[in-house]
Amino acid sequence: MRIGAHVDPTDPLDAAVGREAETVQFFLSDPQGWKSPEPRADAEQLRAADIDVFIHAPYVINVATLNNRIRIPSRKLLVAHATAAATVGAKGLIVHGGHVNSGDDIAVGIDNWRKTFAYAAESGGFATPVLIENTAGGGNAVARRFDVLARLWDAVGEYGVGFCLDTCHAHAGGEDLLDIVDRVRAITGRIDLIHANDSKDGFDSGRDRHDNLGHGKIDPELVVAVVRAAGAPVVVETPGGTEGQAADIAFLRDRVGR
Repeated sequence: MRIGAHVDPTDPLDAAVGREAETVQFFLSDPQGWKSPEPRADAEQLRAADIDVFIHAPYVINVATLNNRIRIPSRKLLVAHATAAATVGAKGLIVHGGHVNSGDDIAVGIDNWRKTFAYAAESGGFATPVLIENTAGGGNAVARRFDVLARLWDAVGEYGVGFCLDTCHAHAGGEDLLDIVDRVRAITGRIDLIHANDSKDGFDSGRDRHDNLGHGKIDPELVVAVVRAAGAPVVVETPGGTEGQAADIAFLRDRVGR
């Protein structure tokens, strides 16, 4: 099990050293923008390093939506990021499950996800494995409640889609962490990455605000139990920069090994 952090994209390898991280996750472009990634000068070093690399897709991507002006550019941007992620040797591209607008049929949003993978498969598939991440808020979200997540996986599971489990998102989204690994695996058959985050807000708040482990509303031993049970690579997306994330990594490394 390799533990690391989401870091600034400027120099991920240096950020890993400062945190004693074995895994890094970062953005390849503005997370709130629609611009495709530019080639990275350190791509070769990232591929050669003994560090597991994960890329997070921009937050603006929403392939579930019925709005063509967002869905079609989202598909194109997801492909562009998967292609760019492969150049840095990324093990996965994390993307939020997205949502449909109020009044829209969520079944159509789920089918839009299926079409995204079906279209990609016609061209040989995504260059980097796509990991869909559970989300914290929204009554029309595709990957917040696990009953809807099960419907999503019925539609996309045949394409070998990966899953990223975020502990803050699950807690804030109203899913109990106590038996969550078993419940996720019963749906997806896999967990490819854990985002080990505490939450500033209460259970089922619908608010996506991360906190350092042991400083928020989640019992830190529950996060440890999730990490231990999943046996997947771990990324902390917590505040506090190098110091805060290094402490969270050390906390997990100490307790998971027990």
